[in-house]
Amino acid sequence: MENKTPQQRITLDLNEKEAEGIYSNLTLISHSHAEFILDFARIVPGMNKSKVHARIIMTPQAAKALQKSLQANVERFETSHGEIKLIGQPDPAQNIGFQTE
Repeated sequence: MENKTPQQRITLDLNEKEAEGIYSNLTLISHSHAEFILDFARIVPGMNKSKVHARIIMTPQAAKALQKSLQANVERFETSHGEIKLIGQPDPAQNIGFQTE
């Protein structure tokens, strides 16, 4: 028999500065045996240097929970708005027939 713990409600405070958010189009992820480190940066066309604007350090369990939550949200988004295309990734629909280099 499964022992279920009742879910606890958590209230979050969101300050004005944090509510503005930070734009990121590059995430660098590294890890050790005890933590995952996510560095959020911006790449600007024509610039060969970037700056980390936020660093999030998480336990492996929190990182896996984030992965599952993000996957579920991406699936919901794509159900509503269509598939998210990744720039630079091959389109399987266009890989019909002979390919030339």
